[in-house]
Amino acid sequence: MASLGKSVVVSVLFTLFGGPGILLVLVPWWVTGFHLPEDEPLWQILICAVVIAVGLVPLLESIWRFIVVGYGTLVPAMPPEHLVVSGFYRYVRNPMYVGVLTVLLVEAALFRTHSLVTEALAAWAAIELFVRLYEEPKLTRTFGDEYTTYRQNVRRWLPRWTPWQPPGQ
Repeated sequence: MASLGKSVVVSVLFTLFGGPGILLVLVPWWVTGFHLPEDEPLWQILICAVVIAVGLVPLLESIWRFIVVGYGTLVPAMPPEHLVVSGFYRYVRNPMYVGVLTVLLVEAALFRTHSLVTEALAAWAAIELFVRLYEEPKLTRTFGDEYTTYRQNVRRWLPRWTPWQPPGQ
């Protein structure tokens, strides 16, 4: 079992300086300088800010859940030791990615730039390939029937209306 402190440090560093930090902060800053269009209505800025905050919730909650429930991190080199099927994972198999893609699309709308739409589409394609070619086969090998049952009951991208209840719980 990875130590709790080590998992927290690795997760925070990866989030800030790895995938999420690069996708959600560095690239949008590089493309836009975080300068909003001058005619951007305040109501639109506020709505986008709220949706961005909502999109960050599944990312942050997943990181916490991987550490506390799964005894690992979101970093593939230090994966959770237990299959995480609670929280947002009861509704959709990839809540972290859904949250990240939501934030990317809202940033594209907020800054009104096709470059961020292109980033969101490229990120979605890369995530889709990563999930299908690496993550799902690895989870199947690691967790076997437990993951297969989960996969049969919870969709990859579209959330369920009701939370899935794992067998025996």
